[in-house]
Amino acid sequence: MLNNIGKLFMPKNKIFYELFEGVADRVNEMGLKLKELVNEPDIDKRASILTLIEDLEHKNDDSTHQIFTELGRNFITPFDREDIHYLATSLDDIADYVYASAKKINFYKVNPNDTGIQKLVELILQSTIEIRKAVKGLRDMKHLREMTEALIKVNSIENQADDIFDLSIEMLFEHENNFKEVIKKREIYQSLETATDKCEDAANVIESIIIKYS
Repeated sequence: MLNNIGKLFMPKNKIFYELFEGVADRVNEMGLKLKELVNEPDIDKRASILTLIEDLEHKNDDSTHQIFTELGRNFITPFDREDIHYLATSLDDIADYVYASAKKINFYKVNPNDTGIQKLVELILQSTIEIRKAVKGLRDMKHLREMTEALIKVNSIENQADDIFDLSIEMLFEHENNFKEVIKKREIYQSLETATDKCEDAANVIESIIIKYS
């Protein structure tokens, strides 16, 4: 009953939904570009893709700042102010780690045609697709089943990423004799795996919002 009463006072201005959806779209696009980058053998072309990823990350920074600005302006918000802050921060973290991973691959001049890198990047892309679905469902909460399924997939993907990270590190120490390459690849694996952790963080925030308002 209290939830229904609360919905009557929701602002007609849907700015928060628009901003979150824009951020989720760009995070997903960054996942697509990251996959494109690791499948590109030409170093110069990879640098061009990195520039596109950087531009998307900067746009998301601007949107995150705008979300915080709107949070300060609006007395009534679609859901808890704390949840808005957490969701904005967690989505921004995904973008940060996707960009950081792309930068490391480019900076270290590592050949991204590596099983561990390829698999982790694919999992990041899958996670961003599911996060995008869940974020878009927040606007009207009419597709809770699809949203919940998306969030479950994100959690499952994060578990897969943990396993791939562990196996990749094991294989790296077993087969790579160049100590510099070990350091470089380990950092990249870590950054990629952390990106999936941040996707799970965002999924947990969305799950909390669903529980409170559905």
